[in-house]
Amino acid sequence: MIELFYWPTPNCRKISILLEELNAPYKIVKIDINKNEQFNTNFIKISPTGKVPAIIDHSNNEKIFESGAILIYLAKKHKCFLEKKNYWRIIEWLTFQISTVGPFLGQAHQFLHYNRGMSKYAENKFINYSKRIYTTLDDQLKKNEYLAKNYSIADIATWPWIASHQRHKINIVKYPNLLRWYKKISKRPAVIKGYNACGENKEIPLS
Repeated sequence: MIELFYWPTPNCRKISILLEELNAPYKIVKIDINKNEQFNTNFIKISPTGKVPAIIDHSNNEKIFESGAILIYLAKKHKCFLEKKNYWRIIEWLTFQISTVGPFLGQAHQFLHYNRGMSKYAENKFINYSKRIYTTLDDQLKKNEYLAKNYSIADIATWPWIASHQRHKINIVKYPNLLRWYKKISKRPAVIKGYNACGENKEIPLS
């Protein structure tokens, strides 16, 4: 049984979607980041950075924090979505998500959605960063059906961030290869279930 410490954010949705794809038993412990519960002493013992998600694998009492590490751990454990023949391509695109897609689109959320109008400089900066990210992904998906040829943890990691495209002030229709990829993944039953792992019943935006 996997215990998943979770709040409905893109980084947490990566893990719930993967667990659904793996059909792995798990239970969710909600960590309300709006109430700063991620800084509670007991949670810090599991996630020293004070960030969600984190997991405890009760089959071996392994504690893992940071979403990228959790994805790799679960994929290796279940021998799925991290195929050997494309291993380094998957790791490359997973690392791109962790180092670029998440951090820059996360800042876009702050300046283009939650705090719009606070800084024109920041808004322009993160609109341009967002466009660069979308262009990079679109170019890669022009050559491949998925980011690393076959569906993998690289796609699972990236998809929840693109699901927030409306917050990035991006017209996703201008990125046809990315849009095709996004819509295809959006139809997967595990993705639909994992997106609303806490029963939020939030509709996945398709345009």
